[in-house]
Amino acid sequence: MKTWQSKFLIAFLALAGIASVLWAITHYGIAAIHPYLQAGVRWAAIAALCGYSFVRRSLTPWIFAGMLLGAELGHELGKSAANLQVLSGIFLKLVKTIVAPLIFSTLVVGIASHSNLKQVGRMGIKALLYFELVTTVALFIGLGAINLTQAGVGVPQPSAAASATVAAQPQKWTDIVLHIFPENIARSVAEGQILQIVVFSVIFGIALAQIGEEKRRPMLAFCESLSELMFKFTNIVMLSAPIGVAGAMAYTVGTMGFGVMGNLVKLLLTLYAALIVFVLGVLLPIALIARLPVRRFVRAVAEPFSIAFATASSEAALPRALENMEAFGVPKQIVAFVLPTGYSFNMDGSTLYLSLASIFVAQAAGIHLSFGQQLIMVFTLMVTSKGVAGVPRAVLVILLGTLDSFHLPVWPVLVILGIDQFMDMARTATNVLGNCLASAVIARWEGELGEKNSLLMVPEAVAE
Repeated sequence: MKTWQSKFLIAFLALAGIASVLWAITHYGIAAIHPYLQAGVRWAAIAALCGYSFVRRSLTPWIFAGMLLGAELGHELGKSAANLQVLSGIFLKLVKTIVAPLIFSTLVVGIASHSNLKQVGRMGIKALLYFELVTTVALFIGLGAINLTQAGVGVPQPSAAASATVAAQPQKWTDIVLHIFPENIARSVAEGQILQIVVFSVIFGIALAQIGEEKRRPMLAFCESLSELMFKFTNIVMLSAPIGVAGAMAYTVGTMGFGVMGNLVKLLLTLYAALIVFVLGVLLPIALIARLPVRRFVRAVAEPFSIAFATASSEAALPRALENMEAFGVPKQIVAFVLPTGYSFNMDGSTLYLSLASIFVAQAAGIHLSFGQQLIMVFTLMVTSKGVAGVPRAVLVILLGTLDSFHLPVWPVLVILGIDQFMDMARTATNVLGNCLASAVIARWEGELGEKNSLLMVPEAVAE
């Protein structure tokens, strides 16, 4: 079987290389290559990758195969590929049914079964300190990157976008605080308000821990059973992830195309470069300082990272991230607390993106902001982003509201929308990676990080 894996992988790499060379020859006018030949080589490369995924029997390569297949379908079908978005829509709808019961059950079990509630409070303080430190560093990296590249300078103002107005309302600090607490838990679940679900679950878990064993045991057993059930539910839903990913990529490429020029390309490259600097310059040193087994951690986060990148949805990656980090060795009570909380307070990629995008808007509009003004704006964005729903492009609502409060025009944001899908993929994947690392770091900080739990059904991404 491993021999076939090597053959298919080598075939894919060779065919992908040939496809790249043929594209370069045609693109730069060196020679005329028949489009059918180019398409044939690309389809052969995708077929080789599918063959590798079949013999590898792992979800991660299937997801990448789905990404390439969707990109090719989008390229071939053009605007007609927009209809394939229904595939990703179905997948995301199924995933969203998992999030609320999974967060509730895992948090309640993690808190109510914990022998020391003081440790829960101590863990929460450590987690919040860690989140704010890392997101602040991400903010400054984004701020430095956009001021270095000046990607927004010289953006032509579209006449149609010039008259657009901001629809979102700026948030007051009181609105932000009130948004944390649920008024109606059913409404919070329906709207996907993760932070409100977390607050309700934490209070529910603490209350459950304070009642007698006779009354507590049935409810705790129910939540334990619900948690295990939702993990099994997740495994079934995740089997459709490659199909959903293919639909999402087909829609993106078919409606936007591969080519974006000028300032938008510069902005896109700025974001990706800044995120790479953040991962290698911040997250990797943190992992090394915490003495984490980096290679095993990378295998554990590969699947949730790729799901988040392909779907641009943190919610889509949350169930697998919870399961993989527990299998990695993070105790259930820690991973169940840190990961959902981090989805509201530890949005590293989104914070970095917000600092980039806000200054890009000012540069595009020709408005000079002093360093102090830039700091006030990006710190405002960092605060208002807390509790934002983990769905594609949700940060744009926060960005629009903040720009309105600072009297900046909205039309540059409408220009960004053209490539926002590609930017959202990167920032969402970084959010998931940062939260997975946070759970492992807090576990190490608490002295409870163990080896892989052999009693769990260890996902393929974690298996040695």
